[in-house]
Amino acid sequence: MTYVVTDNCIGCKYTDCVDVCPVDCFYEGENMLVIRPDECIDCGVCEPECPADAIRADTEPDMEKWVAFNQKYSEVWPVIYEAKEPLPDADAQDGKDDKLTTIFSENPAQQAA
Repeated sequence: MTYVVTDNCIGCKYTDCVDVCPVDCFYEGENMLVIRPDECIDCGVCEPECPADAIRADTEPDMEKWVAFNQKYSEVWPVIYEAKEPLPDADAQDGKDDKLTTIFSENPAQQAA
């Protein structure tokens, strides 16, 4: 089993999960996070920390697409080691439908200079 980030993270990018992850397996895109499935140690400490309820176990129904999605973007986005402020409109974006097709960005997060 592994954990993955799903579409409700898009537009929110709460990073509470990053602070509790013991193996630094979160990767940061412009407007969401993903987990590298082969680095996740299945501890589950991140799941209850997500205010957007966007982290799921891969054993839940229909998670295969999210495992592949997380793997793909974790290979091209930078690792995130510490929590940051959520996106400015995170609360408004939480729970909205169709964020994957309407606002998802494939761009990596901007790295601090």
